[in-house]
Amino acid sequence: MAMKKTLSFVLAFTAMVVAWGQKPRPDAFPPAEAPLAPKALSMATTLEEMYQWDRYPTYDVYVQMMNHFAATYPDLCRLDTLGTSVQGRLLLCLFITGTSDNDLYRPEFLYSSSMHGDEITGFYFMLRLCDTLLSSYGTSADITDLLDRTRIYINPLSNPDGTYYGGNNSVSRSRRYNANGVDLNRNYPDPFGTTPLDTLQRENRAMIDYVTQHNFRLSANLHGGSEVMNYPWDSYTSAELPHEHADWWIEVCKRYVDTCRQYSRSCFRDVNNAGYIEGGDWYVISNGRQDYFNYYHNLLELTMEVSSTKQLGTENLQRYWRMQSHSLINYIKEIHALPNDTPDTIPPDTSLVGIHSMDASTPAITVYPNPTRGAVFIATPYGARRIIDLSDRPAGVYMLRVEGRIVKVVKL
Repeated sequence: MAMKKTLSFVLAFTAMVVAWGQKPRPDAFPPAEAPLAPKALSMATTLEEMYQWDRYPTYDVYVQMMNHFAATYPDLCRLDTLGTSVQGRLLLCLFITGTSDNDLYRPEFLYSSSMHGDEITGFYFMLRLCDTLLSSYGTSADITDLLDRTRIYINPLSNPDGTYYGGNNSVSRSRRYNANGVDLNRNYPDPFGTTPLDTLQRENRAMIDYVTQHNFRLSANLHGGSEVMNYPWDSYTSAELPHEHADWWIEVCKRYVDTCRQYSRSCFRDVNNAGYIEGGDWYVISNGRQDYFNYYHNLLELTMEVSSTKQLGTENLQRYWRMQSHSLINYIKEIHALPNDTPDTIPPDTSLVGIHSMDASTPAITVYPNPTRGAVFIATPYGARRIIDLSDRPAGVYMLRVEGRIVKVVKL
């Protein structure tokens, strides 16, 4: 009896600690299928309806809208197709930049959303952000300057089979997983080697290939189910393995949250009062996208949980956009003040470069994109930055000496 009483006390105490602690991560123990939401999930069946910005698009309207952006603003954007989903839906990304695109040193930024198909607030955000950036160029000095200094890539929907699981005309039966029943945020190669990967899913392979072809410096991946900025690492707690730029991440997250709270003092408080957290301090996961890109691609990526409800009711879409639109734009600007960045200096006598030093005991020299078909950006651990053009060199693997070390670059 004493043992039973002790066990009961332990269980009760544990439950009390959880109740007074942080809200559990929404993807910690996901249900097999998300329940149908009673909220309004109105659908736009035409472009005209979608431009009212009070509903979600059908799949056909989504594709039509992305093509409409490219056709309406041909000098500002280009529509890329990353590939197709398991069921053959398009994986689309809109590339946006200013008209004077002659600056080789303009950094590349990536937004993407809804790799969990039922977390659709970000899907709406990304479409509206595309429209805002394009329609404001030339009339808003702030956005004009941003586009003239930045290459922006926006992938609104990473898991279309999950979002349109119930058919192309509704998101009401959207679900977390792709058509193979796989959680795409547990399906990236694990940089820390703790969990083996069975099969890389088609959608993730397309994203990895696309990122490899570019030199993205900063990105964010939009989710839903909570309101919190989730910075790396996800695989470890901050006590176990703090990210080298943790202090910078915290300041970036504060700026995002503080700006939102100018519009709503109650937002971004359902996980903790700060509105941001290191991923592993919230809940440790393996095979996530954030850790993969931060580790392997010299890319600073943040996970944004942008609404406490995964399937945000359409009656709340405009309110949430007003709350976060400025923060979403300001986050892109962070690419111009990255940690350890120095002003661009490109000496004309630079020859060849490599991706990693062979000597693991010293800081790495990085080059991206690698493999490359043309220009490559070089960064040394001591602040030197270079860009060279390999377009006229033959394909092959080059073993090179940089700052006394042997490095490698692959020319396609």
